Amino acid sequence: MGTTVFGCCSFSWRCHQKIGFSRTRACAKIGERQDCVSDGILKRRTALVSGISLVSSTVLGFSGEGLAVVKQGLVAGRIPGLSEPDEQGWRTYRRPDGKSGGHGVGWSPIIPYSFSVPQEWEEVPVSIADLGGTEIDLRFANSKQGRLFVIVAPVLRFADNLGDNAKLELIGPPEKVISAFGPEVIGENVEGKVLSMEVAEHSGRTYYQFELEPPHVLITATAAGNRLYLFNVTANGLQWKRNYKDLKKISDSFRVV
Repeated sequence: MGTTVFGCCSFSWRCHQKIGFSRTRACAKIGERQDCVSDGILKRRTALVSGISLVSSTVLGFSGEGLAVVKQGLVAGRIPGLSEPDEQGWRTYRRPDGKSGGHGVGWSPIIPYSFSVPQEWEEVPVSIADLGGTEIDLRFANSKQGRLFVIVAPVLRFADNLGDNAKLELIGPPEKVISAFGPEVIGENVEGKVLSMEVAEHSGRTYYQFELEPPHVLITATAAGNRLYLFNVTANGLQWKRNYKDLKKISDSFRVV
């Protein structure tokens, strides 16, 4: 089961070549705040927020302590998917086959994906009121290192001729993919923010990997079935500086299985 890296490059064109793909949408979003109450029951309060800066901060999860990290357990709608720690203290998450969330009537079951995180990272509950609605499939976080989230979006939102077995290379080259889908992650146009990209192949599936400058984020994209998968690892400036090696390892570990 081999891995092939086709190469990497710097987006030196970012300051003088205008990307031709407009932002998918800009609208008011719902920010979510969670509070723990007696008997371990979570209650949620939402407040309407607007503006690109708030969209960006909510997408990337920079909501301070308002985003509670809840230990993984048998919470409604969630099934534990983490393995026991390995010798290095890392655990592997695999999306459980029984996890709810079909992301729309008429869509096939989500093909499982996996990734690895340090032992201290925990799953964060996702609500249908979360930014992106049902397209955010999963969140994980560690207060000292950073956050990650998985977006699973129908490819029909971006192309109508890919069928039920979409391949990333048929959607387009890396430049097209990050221009079209990057705003889904950071809440704004990615022009001038892409520092590097890589194209890799794992078990016959193509992955595009991007690093964006502030807001700091690593994006791994691939396609499977009739969906696009965006795996996003982000952190604030201090977390990024102290934990970049681990954050990059998390990002590189993402696979659709």
